[in-house]
Formats: sequence, structure tokens, C-alpha cells
Amino acid sequence: MTVRESILKTAARLFYQQGYSNTGINQIIEQAGIAKSSLYQHFKSKEELLMAYLQLTGTETLARLTQASEHGASPKQKVLAIFDYLAASVTNESFHGCHFLNIVYEMPHDALRVREQVKLQKEGVRNLFHDILQPLENEALANEIYTLFEGALIGHKVHNDPWPVLAARAVVEKLL
Repeated sequence: MTVRESILKTAARLFYQQGYSNTGINQIIEQAGIAKSSLYQHFKSKEELLMAYLQLTGTETLARLTQASEHGASPKQKVLAIFDYLAASVTNESFHGCHFLNIVYEMPHDALRVREQVKLQKEGVRNLFHDILQPLENEALANEIYTLFEGALIGHKVHNDPWPVLAARAVVEKLL
């Protein structure tokens, strides 16, 4: 693993577990086992590190959702497989909510660069539902299912319980 990868892996873990605002540069440096100059050689600022984290996590998340969808044969089964993946994820004790919603909750409204990166990731998820449901030629349905997906993430974060995800899945099953 390169120094850059080590820094990013450490920052990703800390940002996800304790939040961006609660994670200091010195903590990242200490836990990555690097010198301060090494961090700044690879990332100009904490925000640059956050952007790299969001880009990497966005790619990984979309890949996992796409992979989950491949367990289904029909559009309905593909979408339900994504909700099944989410239901399994939220019951894992290492799940601390959606990486992107967690960050956007912490950011002020004028953190446009960060918000745009989060929006880009969320559009990727929305487009995944559109792609899966394209044979049904119902764009509104894809948007509704995407909204249920995001609502399930928020509901889980609020209640710390899988029922919002399971309820959203049940609605999706009825819609499809």
C-alpha cells in the first residue's frame, strides 16, 4: 500500500466512524503512521482529503450496489436485491449510516464543492435505478424508488433500526 493509500484509508475510516468535523489532521497522521509533511505532499488540505474520500467511497458504493443488483434476473428482482443488500448492511455493527449523508449533514450550506461531490454520488445511485428500470420505460417510478432508497437510509439513521429499510423494500415490491 502506498503512503497516499494509507492516508486515504485511515482518513476514510475515521471520517466514517467519528465524522469529518471530529477527525483532526493530527489523528490521521498518527494513525496512518506518517509524517505531517507526507500528508501535505499528497493532500493540500483536509478538504482535499475529504474530496478524495468521497470520490473513492462513491465509486466503491456504486460498485457494491451494482453487484447486488446482479443477483436479480428481472428489473424487479434487481431493485429488490439492492434493498436486500441495504437491509443486510444496516444490520452490520460497522454500519454508521450513509457515508455521503453523514458528510452532507456536517457541511455548511456554502460547502458547495463537497455538496456537489455528494450530489454526484447520489446521482450515480439514482441513475442505477433508472438503468435497471429502463425496460419498464417509467422514469417517474425510478425516481420514486430512488427516493425510497434515500428515505430508508435517513430512517435508519434516525431510528438506528432496520425497519425503515424493510418498510421501503415492501413498498418497492408493491410498486413493481
